[in-house]
Amino acid sequence: MYRIWGSLWCVGPGLGLLEQVTSNHVEALFPGRVQYSCMPNGKGGLVDDLLVYNLAPESYMLVVNAGNLHKDWEWLKQHLPQDGSVSIEDRSESTALLALQGPKALHVLQPLCDTDLSGLAYYHFTHASVAGIGSVLVSATGYTGAGGFELYVGAEQAEVLWKALMQEGAPHGLVPCGLGCRDTLRLEMGFCLYGNDIDEGTSAIEAGLSWITSFKKDFIGREHWLEQKKNGPSKRLVGFVMEDRGIPRQGYVLRDSGGLEIGRVTSGSESISTGRYIGMGYVQAEFAAVGTAIWVENRDRLLQARTVKPPFIP
Repeated sequence: MYRIWGSLWCVGPGLGLLEQVTSNHVEALFPGRVQYSCMPNGKGGLVDDLLVYNLAPESYMLVVNAGNLHKDWEWLKQHLPQDGSVSIEDRSESTALLALQGPKALHVLQPLCDTDLSGLAYYHFTHASVAGIGSVLVSATGYTGAGGFELYVGAEQAEVLWKALMQEGAPHGLVPCGLGCRDTLRLEMGFCLYGNDIDEGTSAIEAGLSWITSFKKDFIGREHWLEQKKNGPSKRLVGFVMEDRGIPRQGYVLRDSGGLEIGRVTSGSESISTGRYIGMGYVQAEFAAVGTAIWVENRDRLLQARTVKPPFIP
């Protein structure tokens, strides 16, 4: 599965830069470790969410959303140290990413790889020869919740790697899939998608991403988010399961028992794993408790749902 992404490299004593522009504690990383994080915009919202790879001392790779690549690039440039001690480079066009996801991913990848991957921990990575391609970055990550690997390789070698994976994976039932499939899987896990559940107008605190927000350090927009954390945000992102039949679409209005608008759907789909219709959306904080009855406005109908704590699958 190809992932829509962008690769920005940061070289030099860039720890200070990354601590400033991202919310998570970058200093906790070491070479071979990956971190999920976000870039606050200083106005209460998010520039983007991203993965930070510690490639080597003073060398980092930032994996961002492709749709935000130009915006992220300009944001980083604005905050570069003026003394030129840190440089950034956009390697998105020269790098391909294939995501091999699912419970049989190790069975497919290991025969093609010269490195034992069985001990590669979640959110760690290594470099290995895969299908005869040297120095492939193999990362135990993926935005599906299904387990597996993300493989970073030179763009000119992507087709070779793709064919090798498909051939090796055929006996295991490997099939190609795209973003629609990934979107259903990430929703079942309650993972946020930029442009749907998080954006320039939503904070990490509202989105339930306090766990990637370290207030032990200073970062752009820290005080605004800290105030939200202390006092509680006025809106919160919740998961919900439909009790009436109907798919909650992005943008649908959410209402209370009296018909008053309390929020909007940000993501919704049929859950392939459970057969139920599920969704996420922002509601006024007083309606965010698990088990709260809410109603989804679908054209001229109000469909009942009930809030749950993601993930939506066991």
